[in-house]
Amino acid sequence: MKIRFFNAHRYEREAFEQANVRFGHEIEYIEPRLTEQTASLAAGAEVVCSFVSDKLDEAALGELQRAGVRLIALRCAGYNHVDLEAAARLDLPVVRVPEYSPYAVAEHGVALILTLDRKIHRAYSRVREGNFSLDGLVGFDLRGKTVGIIGTGKIGSIFARIMRGFGSRLLGHDAFPSEALARELGLEYVDLDQLYAEADIISLNVPLTPSTRHIIDAESLARMKRGVMIINTGRGALIDTRALIAALKTGHVGSAGLDVYEEEEGIFFADLSGEVIQDDVLARLLTFPNVIITAHQGFLTREALANIAHTTLENVSVFERGEPLQNEVRAEEMVRR
Repeated sequence: MKIRFFNAHRYEREAFEQANVRFGHEIEYIEPRLTEQTASLAAGAEVVCSFVSDKLDEAALGELQRAGVRLIALRCAGYNHVDLEAAARLDLPVVRVPEYSPYAVAEHGVALILTLDRKIHRAYSRVREGNFSLDGLVGFDLRGKTVGIIGTGKIGSIFARIMRGFGSRLLGHDAFPSEALARELGLEYVDLDQLYAEADIISLNVPLTPSTRHIIDAESLARMKRGVMIINTGRGALIDTRALIAALKTGHVGSAGLDVYEEEEGIFFADLSGEVIQDDVLARLLTFPNVIITAHQGFLTREALANIAHTTLENVSVFERGEPLQNEVRAEEMVRR
């Protein structure tokens, strides 16, 4: 099938070209994000391949349908950037990559913890400038610290296993607790009140749904231990960023590692180094020495890219053969959540 890739990045093309040797689809890469304004560029393609930073609202989907698109293939797990109800009305099936490498995301979360704890980012900058002082670089042992894990699915469970290796105490919160995981790791499932009150480190590993949006807000932050470290490798809108900034200013939140940001659309995945950042909230976050922001790169490993490419192209082939779409996402899934 003819697939037009929107928002195409150099780092992913090699993986898709290698995977496509098996599938034989006709692939064309274009740089613009997929939005209402660019959707007409899909004309002539049967499938559009979209990334998480695109915006597939009703207007964009309507343009895609008029352009002759028959399938929307997401090369990501998240689908909160797609109006699934509008897609259903327009008879545009949406498929995704439900899993690519939970290890990649979990390991990135741990990397953020270690960097913040041991001040690696600050030490690196100092030494590069000839400053070998250790003042201000004191960290803490992870052994014996309490780690709260909100969401113990595939990513969260791998993250829990890694942290257990450090000798941390594990608290978990999940709508569907895993008794097997609890037995294996000695993880204790608790309500959010207890997790907030006891955790030294809190990691967010849940999808963005109506029930999880701003799960970290001013009220929940106030219930956390002073000096807590917050790690978010899930979705940006899990955190009320303005509330986080207020808690960072008072020192109630000791540090934060963010691989996602709630207003990252149009910012992340782009080189803005020659421009002034117009997002005042993000600009304020970047001023904190105890905050690390990475640009949604938790998934970015060779293994994950290969899995994303294979599953995306397989989804297209399944559609082409007229078989049931195992990786289709529908509006009712959002309602259930």
